[in-house]
Amino acid sequence: MPDHAVSTDPAVQAQLDRLWRLSPGADILGLDRIARLCDRLGNPERALPPVFHVAGTNGKGSTCAYLRAAIEAAGMSAHVFTSPHLIRFNERIRIAGSLIEDAALAALLAEVLDVAEGIGASFFEVTTAAAFLAFSRTPADACIVEVGLGGRLDATNVIADPLVCGIAQLGLDHQSFLGDTIEAIAAEKAGIAKPGVPILTLHYPATVANEIGRAVREAGAEWHVKGGSWDAAAYQGRLHYRDAQGKLDLPLPGLAGQHQAMNAALAVAMLRHQDAIAIPASALRAAMGWADWPARLQHLRGGALLDRLPPGSDLWIDGGHNPSAGRVIGDFLRGHVAPDRPLHIVLGLLANKDAGGFLAAMGRVPAHFHMVPVPGHEHHAPAALADTARLAGFAADAATGFEDALAAIAAGAGDVPPMVLIGGSLYLAGKALEANGTVID
Repeated sequence: MPDHAVSTDPAVQAQLDRLWRLSPGADILGLDRIARLCDRLGNPERALPPVFHVAGTNGKGSTCAYLRAAIEAAGMSAHVFTSPHLIRFNERIRIAGSLIEDAALAALLAEVLDVAEGIGASFFEVTTAAAFLAFSRTPADACIVEVGLGGRLDATNVIADPLVCGIAQLGLDHQSFLGDTIEAIAAEKAGIAKPGVPILTLHYPATVANEIGRAVREAGAEWHVKGGSWDAAAYQGRLHYRDAQGKLDLPLPGLAGQHQAMNAALAVAMLRHQDAIAIPASALRAAMGWADWPARLQHLRGGALLDRLPPGSDLWIDGGHNPSAGRVIGDFLRGHVAPDRPLHIVLGLLANKDAGGFLAAMGRVPAHFHMVPVPGHEHHAPAALADTARLAGFAADAATGFEDALAAIAAGAGDVPPMVLIGGSLYLAGKALEANGTVID
């Protein structure tokens, strides 16, 4: 899918432009192109530090954040590959704790593109190869790799021998690539399973679990499912975890939303079902507060956008864009908005997202929706999105962008400062964070 990545660094932008000329973006999943590309580069995917490979519909990025936080709290370093980025492409590649520098990124992209002719590699495949090349050349204690799309045919699945795999929350998304049912999507996600490698999963409905179990058995992997060889529950203000090694009493995650407890628990389970690196319980406790993952129910404490709202207003950013994410957002808002406080949701959705399903999943929230475009991407027209919201029983109107929406909210504010959430797309969330002056480092 088109990525629309840009850079303020001329050298990086030159390579991104070159990448688009070589491969405008073939929306075809498969491992042949990435395997050929890696082979021409000397197979850097075989020279990585121990790999934590994470798939899922929602929560996989947060799980990666908890993994990184725990590893770093233990005094070790980790490479991290995630997608998409929010503001700068560099966010996708973190080398031993630090975002890749522009000069190194430009050189890596050039090196990959120099050998990519004739393969027809996609944008994601080229950038995945660049990340693996970077990781193979810099020492680190671990490597955390987030699946881009699906799992079985995702470019990151060229890694043949990860240390441990994990599957986060599952839901309907990217159906044109992965299948129209949650069971079909689960089977694709479980395609990251490898012979003899532990794979940790959450608890899913029986029909979904059956598909995962089939894929795990065919791969010969070791399946550890929540509720079986490990378990976790959040209650009394703590995250309680247990497995064969014993029990842990952990703080609740600092990231907002009840769903984050299970993302954190999955990371803990992955760390405790491998023996390549030792993570003490103290590091797991620290990770609950250290983990940072922008644009996932992120509360902005200051910045240019918040300054446009009346004093005392709250501004949140979230990139969730499928029905499962809509349910999480709805649950969060119902638990955090006082009955007499105005709630406004500034929403933009890509054209390939299920707008009706997203809005329905949010449930009854007393919000006024302001529908906006997603700059640089095909999106639901704001007027049509407002019509969909009104049919679902919400108050809604269209705006030309989130700045216009915030101006309207400020102009109509009464005595009680509003709570505002900008969301519906990670691309929109990134634009909002950039406009706010938020720095991701």
